[in-house]
Amino acid sequence: MFRCALYQQGVGVQDKLKKTLKAWKTEFHSFSKLSCLEELIKKHILDLIVIAGTGSFRAELNLVKTIKNHPILSLAPVVLYHPDPSNKMIIAGLDFGADDFFYSRWDTQLFSAKLNTIIKRSCRDLGVNPTTRLPGTSIIEREIAKRIKKGEKFAACYVDLDDFKAYNDYYGYHHGDRLIKMTSEIIRDSVYSFSPNSFVGHIGGDDFVFIVPPEKMDFVCSKIIGIFDRMIVRRYEKEDQARGYIITENRRGEKETFPIMTLSIAVLVNHERMFKHQGEISHMIADLKKYTKSLPGSNYFVERRKKY
Repeated sequence: MFRCALYQQGVGVQDKLKKTLKAWKTEFHSFSKLSCLEELIKKHILDLIVIAGTGSFRAELNLVKTIKNHPILSLAPVVLYHPDPSNKMIIAGLDFGADDFFYSRWDTQLFSAKLNTIIKRSCRDLGVNPTTRLPGTSIIEREIAKRIKKGEKFAACYVDLDDFKAYNDYYGYHHGDRLIKMTSEIIRDSVYSFSPNSFVGHIGGDDFVFIVPPEKMDFVCSKIIGIFDRMIVRRYEKEDQARGYIITENRRGEKETFPIMTLSIAVLVNHERMFKHQGEISHMIADLKKYTKSLPGSNYFVERRKKY
């Protein structure tokens, strides 16, 4: 499903957009202010944001700028539309970060070609994981660095699926891919439902990261684990569910028994400006992840020591 967020002030373009995006199965979500858009991204991954108006162009420019400075909203390309803008308006719109500025008579064929190019370029250029559409490594690193620089107190939570490779080998890539997507939705929904100003990213494979305020980490981690443990069983065939395990080759090529998959979350808390840069977090997380994964079942473990 392709999702388009649409802002309209003084001009209606939804019907035109439907024709323009007919090659995509598009779901439209209207919004009138930034807070509405922020509520949308808690529930949906947005593929495109269109801002069409003939009112206060300054307000529309500020909206574009805010979107482009937002860690999640900035992942979606933004297109401005005005039926009769001045050259100064077009230049300002692009300077403020719009991916394109459509104007004059609505040309369905031309705008369709432009949107197709914009969307493909956005998926290619941004550090977004193609399976989950979550921010990738480069955006994660920028987000952590930004919070460290501001001296924020935050909990960086690293999620890893235990024995995912065995599941992927046993059931195949298609089922593995679906499981990764399911996990991303559990994390994303849990984090944004209970901690709206937080952040969720996908490092790659079965590794995820989310950032929440320290006072929310216990609740959110417990919520993710609870939902995952209830849902993961359904991702196994009935005979494997009944047995409680699968048998497949391990990394050494030997047959091994692997139980129903579990999930591990390693948590580092930045308090009292504990970390000076993102590299310090990466250094500490390796041992912490290894220890957390050694615990039986699904777990989260919070590193409460000072840096080492």
